[in-house]
Amino acid sequence: MLNDKTIVLGVTGSIACYKAADLASKLTQAGARVDVVMTDSAVKFINPLTFRSITGRTVFTGMWDTFSASGVDHIALAEAADIVVIAPATANVIAELAAGMAGDNLTLTVLATHAPVVVAPAMHTGMWRNAITQENIARLTSRNFTFIAPGFGYLASGCTGEGRLADIDDIVGTIRQVLGRTGNLAGKKIVVTAGGTREPIDPVRFLGNRSSGKMGHAVAAAARDRGAQVVLITAPTALPELAGVGTVHVQTAVEMKQAVAKAVTGADALIMAAAVADFQPQTTAAQKIKKTAAGGKMTLPLVATPDILTETKGRFLKVGFAAETEDIVENARGKMKNKQLDLIVANDVTSPDSGFEVDTIRVSIIGPDSRTENLPLMTKKEVADRLMDRIAGMLSGKPKPPAGHKH
Repeated sequence: MLNDKTIVLGVTGSIACYKAADLASKLTQAGARVDVVMTDSAVKFINPLTFRSITGRTVFTGMWDTFSASGVDHIALAEAADIVVIAPATANVIAELAAGMAGDNLTLTVLATHAPVVVAPAMHTGMWRNAITQENIARLTSRNFTFIAPGFGYLASGCTGEGRLADIDDIVGTIRQVLGRTGNLAGKKIVVTAGGTREPIDPVRFLGNRSSGKMGHAVAAAARDRGAQVVLITAPTALPELAGVGTVHVQTAVEMKQAVAKAVTGADALIMAAAVADFQPQTTAAQKIKKTAAGGKMTLPLVATPDILTETKGRFLKVGFAAETEDIVENARGKMKNKQLDLIVANDVTSPDSGFEVDTIRVSIIGPDSRTENLPLMTKKEVADRLMDRIAGMLSGKPKPPAGHKH
């Protein structure tokens, strides 16, 4: 998504300038060409050499210091940009943009570009909440600027409140979402599940599994990056929420089934990457079960949880994941047939580099004709992209299955 893209990164006069260096680094590492434009105030906070060292490219500062071949830097930047990102953005720059003013290289570039503009404000809480600032943001939003709301926390003034620059990963995620609006899944709705469900035994204990949720999150991000409207239904994980993805938090298999049933209305695909518990306690104790009361032993009657893939009906593609420990492909094919799936992704969770809680995975993708694509060890992000290739191809130019379809 970011590889070979030209990103104009505007940096304005905020103490959060140092975070812009981290943003420039992450975008550069992702393969983007990052052209940094600094306002005069930004130069007071951080040296342009910092950004030049990170990006390996010219840093544009004063309006009269020209570096482009044409001698008109803001036009060259505006025309080359795939996206313009202003992070951090001060109240002053937001006001100038809302008024259509162009008094420096950054505002000149924004005024001249046809590329989408993403703005990540950073300022004191009072300035952020000021009615004038909010009116300026509303005006720019109506002109298709994308704003990333600041976070809540400790501010340079010593106060605590709204105004901190948004998390860098959220900014990168928003950039990916905006660039992907015209991707091959644009206009499609994709529902993804992730994480391992927790089935309560008592108020402090549960039956669970080792799923980290990384694969499901990677799938949701890959669908978002291709322009899809994504709903991520996730059991508890340690992962942050994905920018640009509607997230629904659940705990149990029953809760996940209910959330899926609601989310698949109008969906084009359901991708069940979650590790849903097969069993749940027959009853849940109202109070913590004491070891002494149980006599040092416990018998825990279990009952089956709902089979979400089988029981969820609709006119959409159904994609499952099979975490297996033996006869990987054979067991996955059986699951695909029994659950009437369009695709299934199988992996051996006993492999230390392809199991739970790691960033890599080795899978086989099995299609409706039983054709099996055995992938080498990849990152979960790479596997998610390969899966999206298959799903986009299946959805491309095809209407949803007619009523009465096997799903």
